[in-house]
Amino acid sequence: MKVFKTAAATAVMATLLASCQTYDAYTGEQKVSNATKIGAISAVVCGAIGSRKSSKRARNAALGCGLIGMGVGAYMDEQEKQLREQLVGTGVQVVREGDNIRLVMPNNITFGLNRSEVQSGFYATLNSVAKVLVEFDESVLAVNGHTDSSGADSYNMELSIKRAQSVANYLIQQQISSDRLRVRGYGESMPIATNDSEAGRAKNRRVELLIEPKAAN
Repeated sequence: MKVFKTAAATAVMATLLASCQTYDAYTGEQKVSNATKIGAISAVVCGAIGSRKSSKRARNAALGCGLIGMGVGAYMDEQEKQLREQLVGTGVQVVREGDNIRLVMPNNITFGLNRSEVQSGFYATLNSVAKVLVEFDESVLAVNGHTDSSGADSYNMELSIKRAQSVANYLIQQQISSDRLRVRGYGESMPIATNDSEAGRAKNRRVELLIEPKAAN
């Protein structure tokens, strides 16, 4: 089993090296930066350490440290890839913003009308998100609630906070450490579409999960 686990780490190294190759514009030769080589070697070393641990979480964390050795960008690239795979067809939008990842969760699939409890039909989607977040624990999360402009400002602010907190609470139940989470409500102050149409208001009613590398905090 130890041989297999170490081999898995070696496979990670090969994948990372292949994904981080560049081409010399003049010679056409493939090149791999020293930082990439160091990070890939870290993946093997960390994977070997993880092979001595009995838990899957320990092995994932060990391999994760190798990804961090590659650089924050590579670590977030892999996290984004897994999130996209998990969230295909769910209605959740995955947006990459530099080294950050933003998940946009529309209100119509997350909450009932004027309700702050997460709908049971959305549990499976949040479970998929949590599955990735547990493995990539070198990231922190901002859970941000937003509403449209219907109703009083104070009501919208309170509703946005409650909805963000509901999502955060569910993630905590799925083994996401509360230390990684911060909850914010913005009410109607940060629209992403016009509030003059129902379609626009529907887009503005949302919870966003902003995933950032710990190194940036």
